[in-house]
Amino acid sequence: MLRSSLLALALLAACSKSSPSTGSAGSAAGSATGSATGSAAGSAGSAAVTDAAPPPPDALVIPPYTPAADVPEPIKAAIAAADRTDKDRALDAGRKPGEVFAFFKLAPGQKVGELFSGTGYSTELMARIVGDAGVIYAQNTPEIMEKFARAPWTQRMDHPAMKLVKFAERATETPFPDDAKDLDAVICILNYHDFVWQKVDRAKLNAAVFAALKPGGVYGIVDSSAAAGSGERDTETLHRIDQAVVETELKAAGFVLDASSEVLRNPDDKRDWSSSPSAAGARRGTSDRFVLRFVKPAKK
Repeated sequence: MLRSSLLALALLAACSKSSPSTGSAGSAAGSATGSATGSAAGSAGSAAVTDAAPPPPDALVIPPYTPAADVPEPIKAAIAAADRTDKDRALDAGRKPGEVFAFFKLAPGQKVGELFSGTGYSTELMARIVGDAGVIYAQNTPEIMEKFARAPWTQRMDHPAMKLVKFAERATETPFPDDAKDLDAVICILNYHDFVWQKVDRAKLNAAVFAALKPGGVYGIVDSSAAAGSGERDTETLHRIDQAVVETELKAAGFVLDASSEVLRNPDDKRDWSSSPSAAGARRGTSDRFVLRFVKPAKK
């Protein structure tokens, strides 16, 4: 009897010791299973994030631009046209086309010549301003067309707004065809300095512009300014020109400086960096620029 009782007590003790071991093993198994599952899930999640396609590039940033209140409505309407490209609109804030074209007195029905049209940003706006009753004679040299303008210009010419643009692929010294007579204006935006380093005969060019304009017609020049007294020094390296050079050359051709505008002036520009679009980067549209309105004197 005593031996039976002792044996029962021994068996009971053994069972009591084995129960915690089973629970611990279960916990360990659960932890191992949970850790393995969690880690695997986490790794899979990380892999999913890593393998995901990169986000699309940021959309083109179009800085806000509203023309001044006194800009004529036809110019405002041209700028606000719904079918203009975002790429063109992105340039508006830096160029202020409303104020500039108003200063040059562009209006519906006019005949306008443009020197060095480039890829046509200004050309298209002017075509919209002069409308169906007007015409734009847009000039580029064959060299400029082959270097960078052929494809974008060809694409732009397919736009309905360009239907009355007469393209002139000609030398700069003889920029317009024979039928470009009695023009209301000739416009040159950000390119007069190029005529210097490209060795253009500027006296011949300005004589051709003078001949093409009607008496009282406007010769409008916008360009990035170089330091006063620098002359032609920075025309190729920094794509800037001393304002005095332009004034001297156009006055020598018979033009009268009618007025200048401060709308594109930037007193913070140190004028020690290139204003060329390919070099300016984020500073494009911030250079200090002079805006000059010359006129062909009226006949007496």
